[in-house]
Amino acid sequence: MKNKLASSLLLLSLAGCKVGPNYKVPPAAIAPSFKEAPPADFAEKDGWKPGQPGDATLKGDWWTLFGDAQLNELEPQVDTANQSLKAAEANFRAARAQIGFARSSEAPTIGVAPGIGTVRDSRNEPYFNSAYANSGEGNFSLPVDLNYEIDLWGRVRRGVTAARAQYQASDADLESARLSLHAELAMDYFNLRSTDAQTKLLVNTVKAYNDALQLTQDRFDGGAAPLSDVAQARTQLAQAKVDLADLEVQRTQYEHAIAVLIGKPPSELTVQPVPLDLHSPALPDIPGMLPATLLERRPDIAAEERRMAAANEQIGIAQAAYYPTLSLSAIAGFQGTSAVNWLTWPSRFWAVGPELSETLFDGGRRHATKDMTVAQYDSTVATYRQTVLTAFQQVEDNLAALRVLSHESDLQHVATASAEQSLDLFQTRYEGGVDTYLQVVTWQTAALNDQRNDLIIMQRRLDASVLLIKALGGGWNRNQLPAH
Repeated sequence: MKNKLASSLLLLSLAGCKVGPNYKVPPAAIAPSFKEAPPADFAEKDGWKPGQPGDATLKGDWWTLFGDAQLNELEPQVDTANQSLKAAEANFRAARAQIGFARSSEAPTIGVAPGIGTVRDSRNEPYFNSAYANSGEGNFSLPVDLNYEIDLWGRVRRGVTAARAQYQASDADLESARLSLHAELAMDYFNLRSTDAQTKLLVNTVKAYNDALQLTQDRFDGGAAPLSDVAQARTQLAQAKVDLADLEVQRTQYEHAIAVLIGKPPSELTVQPVPLDLHSPALPDIPGMLPATLLERRPDIAAEERRMAAANEQIGIAQAAYYPTLSLSAIAGFQGTSAVNWLTWPSRFWAVGPELSETLFDGGRRHATKDMTVAQYDSTVATYRQTVLTAFQQVEDNLAALRVLSHESDLQHVATASAEQSLDLFQTRYEGGVDTYLQVVTWQTAALNDQRNDLIIMQRRLDASVLLIKALGGGWNRNQLPAH
């Protein structure tokens, strides 16, 4: 009895062993602060301030920060209808099922193979005593097989841990896809609104150029202006109409892109025109964060970290192949010569016993497998560290973009106002016969370009805000990774 107890305790202790490296998250380069942390006056003006511990963070529905009702209506449809997101969700479910597949190895495999057959030996069979010949005999069997690998070195447990890490990585991939699609929709929407604003501007411009053409035509008819003035005015009007038609193409493409993002055919979606308003910009108030928290907020970083964990477990699995495998096999059931005695107690049979196996020579296969898993782990470490660096770059890029674009917007407002004033001045001088119409055309072009640049800069500031929110991970947090 004591020997059996000692053997059981030894078996349990061996089953608790795991060979291979224990996983620790490798360090990555983290800056103490963002280089592009803006000054206080910029924070008040553009909705960003350096993060401090305890600051409020972004929420999952981050697009509501822009205060746009139409955008708020479109964004939730990405989660329910976008086909790329559904594909990512299917991959996530497949990774979850893989955990169950891996965990199945923790339990024994039990099978049953009932069979019924008859055999008649030939009387003329070589080396067969014909006295034993008969008309045939039945064989009724009902065996139940059991096979169980005792996880001495942690191969099975590491497989389950690796599957769980891959499952968590797949969940983070799903959140990365979700964040990217929401950001893409927001940017397409703001580009569409910018196009609407430029369209409104060009419609007004075409009307003004029509009036200017009529003025030059009247002056030509009265002998106060040459025909070249009429030609210049007509050319300017035609170019504005061309630009207006080109904007229609752009708007149509943005609208179609939005339709596909929310899972609709382009013919089923019409987004009502809502021009950007430069006098009441919709720049959001984006909460700041400390650089160290970026690793907890980015789903792509979390995905790469989980892949590192899975790759680490593969090293342990490869190392376990160097050690013996202990399996327990058993078979039991009933076997009879006819249906009458098949399931009777004397027809029972059973066999049980452990089996210890060890590979003595494999031509270096196990060594090569371990080297491969180590190299694959090193690759995941490098990918993780590169993802972290890219994340910091994206935050810095968009902080810099917001800072520079804020200053550029102020300069552009001044340039636009100056161009509009110059245009008014030269139009008056032309009407008074002081200047040629070439000056009017020149300043019409300059004023239109500056007005459009005002709108484009506003669009770029909105795009940079969306990209900054995306770079900060949206409203995601590492705590949202599934535990099982």
